[in-house]
Amino acid sequence: MKTAYTVFCTDIIHDGHRNIIEQARKYGDVVIGALSDEALIRYNKFPTISLEERIQLYKSLDGVKDVIVQNDIMYNHVIESLHPDYVVHGDNWKNGPERAIRENVLSLLNEYGGELIEVPYTYNPAVKKIDQQLKEKLAMPEYRRKRLRQLIEMTPIVKVMEAHSGLTGLIVEKTVVEHDGKLDQFDAMWVSSLCDSTAKGKPDIELVDMSSRLRTIDDIMEVTTKPIILDGDTGGLTEHFVYNVRTLERMGVSAVIIEDKTGLKKNSLFGTEVEQTQASIKEFSAKISAGKEAQLTDDFMIIARIESLILEKGMEDALTRASAFTAAGADGIMIHSRKKDPQEILEFCDRFRETDKKTPIVVVPSSFNSVREEEFSRHGVNIVIYANQLTRSAFPAMQKTAEDILKYHRAKEVDDRLMPIKEIITLIDEL
Repeated sequence: MKTAYTVFCTDIIHDGHRNIIEQARKYGDVVIGALSDEALIRYNKFPTISLEERIQLYKSLDGVKDVIVQNDIMYNHVIESLHPDYVVHGDNWKNGPERAIRENVLSLLNEYGGELIEVPYTYNPAVKKIDQQLKEKLAMPEYRRKRLRQLIEMTPIVKVMEAHSGLTGLIVEKTVVEHDGKLDQFDAMWVSSLCDSTAKGKPDIELVDMSSRLRTIDDIMEVTTKPIILDGDTGGLTEHFVYNVRTLERMGVSAVIIEDKTGLKKNSLFGTEVEQTQASIKEFSAKISAGKEAQLTDDFMIIARIESLILEKGMEDALTRASAFTAAGADGIMIHSRKKDPQEILEFCDRFRETDKKTPIVVVPSSFNSVREEEFSRHGVNIVIYANQLTRSAFPAMQKTAEDILKYHRAKEVDDRLMPIKEIITLIDEL
């Protein structure tokens, strides 16, 4: 018998998958590739069941001869080792970023005369309902909350993009790019106090209260599934912080990052240009410990943001604080700098890793933006947060559009740089 190979990346089997198997059986013995967790998060979505459970699920299906693991989005290794006579796939990969996978398969099959069989994608109410149920499952607090810890274990570096509304959350959720024959996407979302305040036309001085911040989170959570890290500023009073930890944990937020400063919050990038006061090690450690004691699950993370380099207190102070905050229970350390030269950030990471191999390190390369993710990873960084780029790109575009409409007294001159309304509508899912 000839071999017909197809790849599944689903946690729930529906009519579309059964149709793929039925069509594949016409060509030979059906072998299913179970896409690994690491490949899934780069390509499609986060799994809600383990790889082992997915393998057993696929093996239980009628007409399946064998199930193997495919560890990469591209088919190179599998096709080189299995040499299937046919690869069977839905026809929904002809456009968009997935087109790169299709081209990869065609080139590999052409090398030895294999054939690609494309099956019309199954569109019906039952399939749509199951897909929606899977999305809702991914959005549930018990699944979303633990996902950041899982990502840290699964990927060399977790890529996080800021979101300050449901629409920007959808952009982070759905943006997938193909580059050099690979697909990539963001892993998580950062709800920044700066961007949240800016979207509301308010200064970034903790003026927007937690109730309003929680509404922003809720707007984002309602339409997305990816884990959320909240910018918690200073965390406020310890007595208030413990309640906020419980609230965030219950909502399904994965982590909060709080900075070791006191008094009226001023943006860190002002550095010593404005008066900023750093909390004592003892005071901030007590806040971390109180937050950790308050949380009810092991999933939620409290990450300590150290401002020593921002305030020019020196490397030794930053490292001393990192050690103390980790001892107090911090689940991660964020180190920040306003210098364009990344050397002090990289030095901190290297020296911290000499004594602590495990605690996650977070960086926010707003100033030192020349460093690529793979270089951060080599220095022990686990999470990189692009903290404000969507907000900063939107403002000049909107301002220029407004100016040109005033200048020309009509909208024709700006039309070529506007997204068509139909494309915006397709970004937003309907139930």
